[in-house]
Amino acid sequence: MLRLRVREVAQEKNMSIHRLSIKSEISYHVIREIFINPYRRLSTYIIDKIAEALEVPVTDIIEDVPKWRAEEERKRIKGRLEGS
Repeated sequence: MLRLRVREVAQEKNMSIHRLSIKSEISYHVIREIFINPYRRLSTYIIDKIAEALEVPVTDIIEDVPKWRAEEERKRIKGRLEGS
């Protein structure tokens, strides 16, 4: 299962959601959703724009994770969102 590493790479580059949104020309809300849920489905166009804004190859912001790990992480994300 594919997982987006946008949050991790942006943090390594000290780039906020706001700055990444401006630099990539992608909505702040979309970037925020990706930070919250790295399993969010996106078009290749958006992934490419984000990688370009972060100045990394696309392969740096995508990782393949085992299905069981993805399901566990999705449950944690859902729990945090429901607890908010």
